[in-house]
Amino acid sequence: MSGVSNYRMVHENKGRTVLNEEERYNAVRHCRYVDEVLRDAPWEYLDEFIRDNKIDFVAHDDIPYESASSGDTYGELKKRGMFVASVATQRTDGVSTSDIVARIVRDYDVYVRRNLARGYCAKELNVSHLKEKKFRLQNKISELKDKGKHIIETINERRGDILTKWEDRSRELVDNFVSFFF
Repeated sequence: MSGVSNYRMVHENKGRTVLNEEERYNAVRHCRYVDEVLRDAPWEYLDEFIRDNKIDFVAHDDIPYESASSGDTYGELKKRGMFVASVATQRTDGVSTSDIVARIVRDYDVYVRRNLARGYCAKELNVSHLKEKKFRLQNKISELKDKGKHIIETINERRGDILTKWEDRSRELVDNFVSFFF
């Protein structure tokens, strides 16, 4: 069983979430180590909650989570030997919500341009009319650049054929010219 705190509780104790509550529950439910998700899990595990849910131990990364009453939410569980900081629950560098949001913010223009090109409207992306026009113009410029590169690549690929045809035609033209006057 894996406990997942609700949006309100996470917002109060840690900060805003990127995924909504249902998405967070489903993300945890799809982890290979999870067979059941306990919704609305408390931020701190009190004896009554542990007893009612028949919890033998809690596994989590070892980073202390603070609460209003404690500097380490899992401190009491650690003292009682009910806390396991296992490899399975260790964080993966670059896969935290904060890291993902930072990448999105850093590449904001790219994401908006891509989604406008996919058919999203400016209102859905929370973009002003002026910014939408700017991004659409940038998309058109990129599109034209890509077409230009493709044309140049095509010409480069066919350059040998074009030169051979030009040489043949020029010989034919010179031969016709010479035979006409001589």
